[in-house]
Amino acid sequence: MHHIYPSDITDHRSSGVLEIAWPDGSVGHLSHGLLRLQCRCGGCEQRRRSGTLPTQADPAMRLVAIEPVGDKGLNLAFSDGHDRGIYPWPYLYELSSGGSL
Repeated sequence: MHHIYPSDITDHRSSGVLEIAWPDGSVGHLSHGLLRLQCRCGGCEQRRRSGTLPTQADPAMRLVAIEPVGDKGLNLAFSDGHDRGIYPWPYLYELSSGGSL
């Protein structure tokens, strides 16, 4: 896959939506709850396999920090204390465009 980088990122914290604009003109609106639910860190993957990870996005979930990880993507920290979710740019693009994961 080609490297893809967003052209703009806006966190609408009050409404719980991360807006990502991409160079192809598409704009994704990702709820903070969906982003938390889709975390692919080792701990979340293990909980997902064991069936202990929630299956519904929490509408009250909020991002509390957004940190770039070099040119790879974003590290997102959530209001539930989870802060080990690294989201590579291609994964965020797939999530924001509704592509299959």
